[in-house]
Amino acid sequence: MIIKILNALTRLFVNSNHKPISPLPVGEGLIGSSFETKKLGEGYGRLAILFSISILVISVLIAGCVSSKKEDTSGKKILFYRNPMNPQITSKVFMKDEMGMDYLPVYEKEKGEAEGEISIGQDEEALVGVETKKVVRRPLHKEIRTAGIVANDPDLFVAEQEYLGSIALSDEALVESGKKRLKVLGLNDEQIEKLEKDGEAQQSLILPSDMAWVYLTIYENEMGKVKVGSFVEVDTVAYPGEIFSGKIAAVSPVLDPMTRSLKARAEVSNPGHKLKPGMYANAVININLGNRLAVDEEAVINTGKRTIVVVSKGNGKFESRDVVLWQKADSYYEVISGLKEGDMIVTTGNFLLDSESRLRSGKKVEHQH
Repeated sequence: MIIKILNALTRLFVNSNHKPISPLPVGEGLIGSSFETKKLGEGYGRLAILFSISILVISVLIAGCVSSKKEDTSGKKILFYRNPMNPQITSKVFMKDEMGMDYLPVYEKEKGEAEGEISIGQDEEALVGVETKKVVRRPLHKEIRTAGIVANDPDLFVAEQEYLGSIALSDEALVESGKKRLKVLGLNDEQIEKLEKDGEAQQSLILPSDMAWVYLTIYENEMGKVKVGSFVEVDTVAYPGEIFSGKIAAVSPVLDPMTRSLKARAEVSNPGHKLKPGMYANAVININLGNRLAVDEEAVINTGKRTIVVVSKGNGKFESRDVVLWQKADSYYEVISGLKEGDMIVTTGNFLLDSESRLRSGKKVEHQH
């Protein structure tokens, strides 16, 4: 099209009442007779006019091509257009952003759409890059990292001896008092029963043995996950790369109000009696949470006030839904409410879809990343 217009302008120029410029005789420069100079000036003037007209025509055509609006075949009423990368930037007319990407149409809300629900076309869905995953029950495992100290526990050893002595005396008041003290020191009913059956206090509480006691700090936000029997791996700076494995033997029922923590006593293997009382240790407590309804962390939008997941309802319909989540394990959050097994959730493009939903409803877009 542009070439044809330029050819037409050229023919118009040549066929006008003015003759085209004749080439200068060989050997003559730009400085010649006054006649040649005048004729040359008039010719270049006409060329300048032609060049200007051509540039103007090309500019108009290019501008028309760039701003040409794609035909909308959805049949729905367009309310306005929005920037494809920033939904908060809108326009009443179709346009392109600074990267040449088309502004996306925002349609009138369809009849029957729920609050927080939007509908988008296939082209817009592809442009946003929507990806989904199914909500399923899956095995979840969590690691709690903490610190501790290798220690003897003479207080517990003495308490065990006193409890066994009260049993031998058949003094019910002393037995009950001794049992309460053992529980305060971290023993549960099963361990107290084992102590009664064994008939002697644990020598490892005061003497070196093939097992060592490591007292771990468990903070308030994680104490509900640590149970007796939880698997523990301990390492120390004295033996880099060497792991001492064991289990949680007892969890104190008493919370320290100053540190907002309690103590858990782990019994770990101690080959060669390498672990000495007073040594500091790092520990990883492995928690098996079992099969839980879980959602991919990439699907979660935290606004600071709400926790939102965008649910795909099929046929281009999406809903921003409030959910209640609990602990994070691996790359998933456990679902308490708001989702059910089999729901399709958006893991990529969810921020744009939720922003679009809030824009259509007139709400302020607030996301935390």
